[in-house]
Amino acid sequence: MLAAAKYIGAGLATIGLAGAGVGIGIVFGSLITGTSRNPALRPQLFAYAILGFALSEATGLFALMIAFLLLYS
Repeated sequence: MLAAAKYIGAGLATIGLAGAGVGIGIVFGSLITGTSRNPALRPQLFAYAILGFALSEATGLFALMIAFLLLYS
């Protein structure tokens, strides 16, 4: 019974990885849109996009870490 609960919990925790993928797509899609509207702002927009990418990726890695903790502890 405990093993089944671990597998279910780990599966539910990996839902956060899908959110990270969507977040990264939104960040870089917005970068393309902003650059096409005003190419002069590209360096500033790129810095913001890298920050958004890092934050989105961090949430995905936290979700993966929680899934592994649930599965192997």
